[in-house]
Amino acid sequence: MVLATQTLLQRRPKTFRVQIDGRLQPSVGAKDIILALIARIGVGGGTGHVFEFTGDAIRALSMEERMTVCNMSIEGGARAGLIAPDETTFAYLKGRRFAPQGAAWDDAVAAWRKLPSDEGAVYDRTVVVDGDKLEPMVTYGTNPGMGLPISGRIPSPADVEPAAREDLERALTYMGLQPGTSIAGQKLDVVFIGSCTNGRIEDMRAAASVLRGRHVAAGLRVLVVPGSQQVKRQAESEGLDAVFRAAGAEWRESGCSMCIAMNGDQLEPGQYGISTSNRNFEGRQGKGGRSFLASPLTAAASAITGVVTDPRPVVQTTGTVAAQTSAVEAH
Repeated sequence: MVLATQTLLQRRPKTFRVQIDGRLQPSVGAKDIILALIARIGVGGGTGHVFEFTGDAIRALSMEERMTVCNMSIEGGARAGLIAPDETTFAYLKGRRFAPQGAAWDDAVAAWRKLPSDEGAVYDRTVVVDGDKLEPMVTYGTNPGMGLPISGRIPSPADVEPAAREDLERALTYMGLQPGTSIAGQKLDVVFIGSCTNGRIEDMRAAASVLRGRHVAAGLRVLVVPGSQQVKRQAESEGLDAVFRAAGAEWRESGCSMCIAMNGDQLEPGQYGISTSNRNFEGRQGKGGRSFLASPLTAAASAITGVVTDPRPVVQTTGTVAAQTSAVEAH
């Protein structure tokens, strides 16, 4: 039908405003925002909707961080995720290869300024999140909605709604986890930093800021995979590849890699991995493999200890990520 008609049947999606107020605390970032949202509304919470992310915490994000948030909108069931263009958007686009030039650039910016939703716009659904209270997030189950703050404990099936009880029981059995135990401190066999969700240059810089001058835990395999050849070249020009290698991590060619268990990059049955990718389904990163989803900072901090680790104390002893990134950019 699609080939014959050259059309694809779509129904107009409903609107879903996700407002992230306040200011994110140090070591809390874009991946934590989206994991916290999906943990709150579930993997089907946005079905039939398009997310529009708003609020001070969203406006403070870089373009690459905004891409991480929008990238995982589908994991919350939404058809798409969007963030209205602003000065951050224009600065990111200006001068790029395929961006308009000269007078065409001015015309484009004028048109883009008209795109944000009207003041007082009414949405079909709205969720408000206090960004000040967000912590680094980690998943514990077998879908992106099974997540909790890194200071939290794994829930018991007895404490959830009856409709979700069977899924949680199955997930905990697959993951080999016990209700009531802390997510922090769970042992790891592999760390994966990469994917379309978190394989951008800012993600590489964040991970390098934690690993610089340190070494990964004994017996732990750490794969760092840039999301594109462009990211790979830029990271190497900044010396990030040397930081990863010195720490004992593998610096790989760009691609999907362990995100979808490609080219032999996978967890073995029963192994635990912490991953910056977007999905943690059964077998997603290797048959029988058990995946925790987290941010690049959390993954890098966990690489040092060999267990799921709160990045905040580690980053405090390293210096702020912003300071590290500024130093890299100056270099």
